[in-house]
Amino acid sequence: MNLNSVIEEVGRTKGIDRSILVETLEAAILTAARRTYGAQREIEAEYNEESGEVQLFQIITVSDDVENPYREVSVEEVREAGFEAEPGDELLFQIFYREDDKEKAKAQDKRYGKLLKLDSYNSTFGRIAAQTAKQVIIQRVREAERDIIYDEYKDTVGDMVIGRVRRFEKGNIIVDLGRTDAILPRREQTPRESYRPGDRLQAMIKEVQKSSRDPQVVLTRADPMLLLKLFEQEVPEIHEGAVRIVAVAREPGVRTKVAVYSRDSDVDPVGACVGMRGSRVQAVVQELRGEKIDIVPYVEDTARFVCNAISPAEVAKVLIDESNMTMELIVPDDQLSLAIGRGGQNVRLAAQLTGWNLDIISETRLKNMMAESRAQLLEFEGITEDMVDTLFTLGYNKLEHMAHAAAPELAQIPGLNAESAERIIAAAAEILARPAPGSPEAMTEADYERKALEDIRGVGTKVAASLHDSGYITVEHIAFAEDASKLAEAAGLGKNVKKAKQILSAAEDHLKRELELDDEAFEARRAEFKAAQGQGAESGAEAEAVETQDEQPATAGDASTEPAEATKSDDEEDA
Repeated sequence: MNLNSVIEEVGRTKGIDRSILVETLEAAILTAARRTYGAQREIEAEYNEESGEVQLFQIITVSDDVENPYREVSVEEVREAGFEAEPGDELLFQIFYREDDKEKAKAQDKRYGKLLKLDSYNSTFGRIAAQTAKQVIIQRVREAERDIIYDEYKDTVGDMVIGRVRRFEKGNIIVDLGRTDAILPRREQTPRESYRPGDRLQAMIKEVQKSSRDPQVVLTRADPMLLLKLFEQEVPEIHEGAVRIVAVAREPGVRTKVAVYSRDSDVDPVGACVGMRGSRVQAVVQELRGEKIDIVPYVEDTARFVCNAISPAEVAKVLIDESNMTMELIVPDDQLSLAIGRGGQNVRLAAQLTGWNLDIISETRLKNMMAESRAQLLEFEGITEDMVDTLFTLGYNKLEHMAHAAAPELAQIPGLNAESAERIIAAAAEILARPAPGSPEAMTEADYERKALEDIRGVGTKVAASLHDSGYITVEHIAFAEDASKLAEAAGLGKNVKKAKQILSAAEDHLKRELELDDEAFEARRAEFKAAQGQGAESGAEAEAVETQDEQPATAGDASTEPAEATKSDDEEDA
């Protein structure tokens, strides 16, 4: 069989180079020959272009000391076969393995069978050897196809492609690109998108990898660069370079912020991206299945750029800390929720877009913070209101700003000197070192008692404080209370006795659960508690009685002293 026509046909349909197919055939026949005749022989395969078949040859080396009889032969054996050879010479014998060459194989076995130690007439390729050759050909062809695909797509990373959804594998989408299959991994999909087999899908090539099993082309619809490519398709000014997309911040499937800049003063970058009646940006939104897109102008002034990025919220004041790449944005109270966004989305995207850490503070909160800082600073001797007002005016609105400031920097401020600067820095650091309200370091024994009451279901911070102030110090005081109306008044619930009974029941359940008490043990505990409370009351009453008795004799003594003195005086007069 002439294989030239087969090689040409496969090369044309698969796009594989002829030399690769020839090497594949040689490797397949050589693998089958080694399985049939033994791997201990030295066999070579070579494709004959004229006959269009793969020829096999066995190589035997002439040697004085034969170690491997399948690869080496002695000089005497060579001479008996009619050859003149010296040690080190190599003899090349063709192996006839095809059915058409049976007679040639029989003649060679008869003449050189003893020398080759090969019965080629009766050793044809079997089913296993043929299957092995087939597997080698399939594997080599697939490897060649993967190399072609890799070479074709390796320089297309970042390009947009359009394909059809073929199937789904473990959440990943396999996309038919025509020449090959690509994969859209779950992590590169947007949350709100769903597809069915046969749907059109446009994505960006993110990676091209050499893989023997998985698709080599990896797609993405979640990468921020996808926005840039889509706008390049819809906005001619971006494609031509008149308008440039500077930065993109994206939460795939939800919202995106895009910063644009125009190299031409006559071209409005935002208007160019939005298009007539929003046609251009709407085309991108539709491709992204309704993802919201904010387009903001890029400016060199960092503060202005941040204000643009935080839109649609309005900013009243910007405080910049360049050393920490942080900005504090002071916004009106009615703009606070708009600036932060749902779940912090707006400020998070603005921070990604600008590269700055952003803190959003309302004007009311800033005033409260400044008032609290003012009161704390004025506790220290040598710090005046004028000094504090000057610091606030210059942007030192927080104690952290003052504590971390350099003394020479503060000393240059009008109204301050080196001594007052050191005093302010030390005062701010001392205030910051104080335990924060509610922290374990700042809590007293009473605070821990109130905190324990909050573990009762239905008891909040306010109710716990009211109960504690009214003498209900522990959970037992509540659980063993007998009058629900008094408990309601103590908790600040007024006449809501029903709520008080719920708290009483919750306290009982809490005490039983914490101490692992059954009903009998709980009642015994109640009796012990009541007895202890009664003894405490009796002890208090006895103590008051003793104090009263101690005071009464002293008064009587004073009264009796005077009559005694008077009697004595009468006696003296009588004498």
